[in-house]
Formats: sequence, structure tokens, C-alpha cells
Amino acid sequence: MTHYEVDLERRAEIGRERRARTRARIIAAAFDLFGEENGLHSRIEDIAAQAGVTRGTFYNHYGGMEEVREALAHEVTHDFLRAVIHTVAAIPDARLRAAFSIRFYLERAHKDRRWAWSMVNMSATGIIFGAETHGQAEITVREGIDAGEFAIPSSRLGRDIILGSTLAAIASMLREDVPADYSKAIAGHILLALGVPRPDADALAHLPLPTLAASGEEPADKH
Repeated sequence: MTHYEVDLERRAEIGRERRARTRARIIAAAFDLFGEENGLHSRIEDIAAQAGVTRGTFYNHYGGMEEVREALAHEVTHDFLRAVIHTVAAIPDARLRAAFSIRFYLERAHKDRRWAWSMVNMSATGIIFGAETHGQAEITVREGIDAGEFAIPSSRLGRDIILGSTLAAIASMLREDVPADYSKAIAGHILLALGVPRPDADALAHLPLPTLAASGEEPADKH
């Protein structure tokens, strides 16, 4: 490789690094705004100003609010979702995997109000909890239907029951005083809506939560 080619490659690398830093600043600014109670009304101009970039620079990186919302949803849920998946992957019962996953999300919302507000505000005009969580919820329901554990006609219906109810519960936790066992109650009633008999739903929803795995761990096989 010639000195000229090395110089071009170095310049390209610097450009990629600068672009990555700018994108990170935009996402951090979006989280700052969406993590507030009134974050739903955030505009491109607000995010650009918070990030210290121009509107034109924003559009050099993102096509609009829908794209930045999805990028932010991935940023703030990806590692957490991986940790949840890794924690419940070895559990053969889809009912229990669903109950634990719901409670993990609700417990995270209880502990981190900015994360919770970002979920509520991003989900209001986009895919609930982002595309990854949305897809994973449907996979879990489909597995439960195939195993005869959920008595509902479609995985989409079950996905919407889980995600819609969980999101509504997070909004209530942010705005109201809820009982200490609210996450267990929500998980139990979601299982009821998925066709799980009440005694089983109550029992599964009240089992102790396992320790959340690190997101980098490989999920165990289900047996």
C-alpha cells in the first residue's frame, strides 16, 4: 500500500469515527429529551439543539424522527433485552418466560424513570419498545401457542396483549402510586389474557425473579 493509499485510508477512518461520534451525540440528546415526561413533543430542532448540531447535520445521519426513535429504542433496549433473553432462555415453559420478561421490564421502569419515560414516549408514535422487543414478544407467544401453553388464536394478538399492557403499566407506575406487587399482578393478568388458568397464572407470576444475566452471556439451550 502506498503512502497515498495509507493517507486516504486514515482519512476515511477519521471520517467514520467523527460520524460515529456525531450519531452518538444525537442519540444521547434524543434520550435526554425522550427521557422527560413531556418528551413525546420533542422535535428534530430540539434534538439537534441538544446535541449541538445543525438541522442539516441531523439529516446527514437520520432521515427523520421515526428513524431516530428506532435507533434510540435499539440503543436503550438492545443490551437489556439480550440480558432478559439470556436469563430466561433455559426455561422450557413459555408462560414463565413471558411472566419473568414482563416483570424485568416493569422492574427496570420502576428503578429508572428516565428509561421508563423514554419507553413510553418513543412507543407512543412508534413500535412499542422498539422492533427487537416487539419481535421477541411474538416469538415467545408463538412458542407458547405451539406448546399448548397459551390458548389464544394468534401470536400477534398475544404480542399486543403483552406489550400494550406492559407499556400501560409503565405509564401508570410513572404517574400514579401503585402497589408494591404491581409488576406481579400485571404479569399474572397478562397470563390470564393469554388463556392461562388463574391458579397457574397467579403461581407463575409470583415466583422469585432470577438474577438478570449479563447481556454478553450466551443463552442456555432450552430442554
